[in-house]
Amino acid sequence: MKIEHIAMYVNDLEATKEFFITYLEATSNNGYHNQKTGFRSYFLSFENGARLEIMNKPGTLDTRKMLAQTGYIHIAFSVGSHEKVDALTQKLKNNGYEVISGPRTTGDGYYESCIVGVEGNQIEITV
Repeated sequence: MKIEHIAMYVNDLEATKEFFITYLEATSNNGYHNQKTGFRSYFLSFENGARLEIMNKPGTLDTRKMLAQTGYIHIAFSVGSHEKVDALTQKLKNNGYEVISGPRTTGDGYYESCIVGVEGNQIEITV
């Protein structure tokens, strides 16, 4: 069994799509729009088959995101090396994204950094 995809609602579909394309090498489908409900979505695909569905629908509740709360808390992306973790973390920091930890080796042996990405969602960058 495998996870087929993960989905998240966002306020700005186009900006979110561009974030994942620009920084995490996603490719996007052409999108979907249900004219009756106003629902819109894109499927973003990543190397090795992982997919993320980003969605928008009028009236979606947007609550403040906490970095430590129950439920899904971050998406982790493996970039392949310590150097690539360092470089992507620095690029995101230079472009105004908050680095909340790292790059560092964690107690359980991961080399990673965590940033607050698009719309306040936490992204982990790891080897």
